[in-house]
Amino acid sequence: MKRTRSSLASVAYPVQLDPEPEGGFTISFPDFFFEERGMQLSGGHSQADTREEALTRASDLLASILAGHLAEGYSVPEPSPAEGRPLVGIDPLTASKLELYRALYTARISRAELARRMGIAPQHVERLFDLDHASRIDQIEAAMRALGRRLVVTSAAA
Repeated sequence: MKRTRSSLASVAYPVQLDPEPEGGFTISFPDFFFEERGMQLSGGHSQADTREEALTRASDLLASILAGHLAEGYSVPEPSPAEGRPLVGIDPLTASKLELYRALYTARISRAELARRMGIAPQHVERLFDLDHASRIDQIEAAMRALGRRLVVTSAAA
C-alpha cells in the first residue's frame, strides 16, 4: 500500500484520459500500475469515443479493477492526488469494504481466520469482500472489530 489516510472521506481515484490520434480516449488508473509479488500490475485499460463516455467507462473500469484486486489478494493503493486529472469516486459501501480489505491485508490473516474470529461461516466473510454484494454496514463493523479496528466515516462540504 502506497499511502495512509485517516478516513473514508472523498474516496476517489484519478483517471488518466489519453487522447488517441485517430480520436477517442484511452482510459487508465495510474494508481494501479505497480509491482507486487514479482508481477507488474497494470489495472487495465478501456477506450471511449468521447470524454463523457470515457468518464462513464472509467467508473466501470475502476469497479472491475477493485473487484479483481480483492479477488486475487492484491493490495489496493490509496488514491493519489488528482494533479489535474478527473476523479472517479466509489460509493460508501465499496469504500467501507476496501477499508476492511486493507485492514485484513495489513493484519496478514486469512479470510478463514477472520470468519473464525467472528464466529461465522467462511462464505459469509467472502461476501464482505464481494463488491457486488449488498453487505450491511454492521457486518463490516463487526469484521473490523474482529481485527481490532473500527470503521470511521466522515463527511465534507460538497
